[in-house]
Amino acid sequence: MSFLDNPFPHDPDRRYIWDMLVHRDIDAFIASDWAMVEGDFIRDGFLGLDAKGSDNPDTWRVSFPTLDVYRDEWLRQSAETAKIAFAEDLRTGIFRATNLLHIEVTDEIAVAHKKFDGTIAKADGTKDVLNWQTLYFARKVAGVWKLTGFIGYMPFPMGTRRA
Repeated sequence: MSFLDNPFPHDPDRRYIWDMLVHRDIDAFIASDWAMVEGDFIRDGFLGLDAKGSDNPDTWRVSFPTLDVYRDEWLRQSAETAKIAFAEDLRTGIFRATNLLHIEVTDEIAVAHKKFDGTIAKADGTKDVLNWQTLYFARKVAGVWKLTGFIGYMPFPMGTRRA
């Protein structure tokens, strides 16, 4: 199985969540096209915490109190990434660095453990380092999984950085 393949072909819930958080998110991010992922979120009550690279929850902050605030930061990061000249295919590099093998589903609630651990070669000879993890929270609404929030930018692995 390739890192481009969904590891949950026979589990419809996990397959959908993986496609949403890996395939669709990466493609939308590279295209700087928020419209591709906007429907994956529940707007009301959305909450995003930024761990700021720390494994100490006391330092985590509500950096994304609304979906609009998160969208703006997502688009800013996408635009910054688009300015970088890479020596390899960006999509392949992000897929290679992404691991989403742990998705807990309980009834109509899910927690997805998305990890980034890898590098992407830049044209100038340096590397873009992807090394963090995010917990995404999801709820099934009318039979479709939607994201309700996340705790992002936690160290990977945990226990490696403290604020």
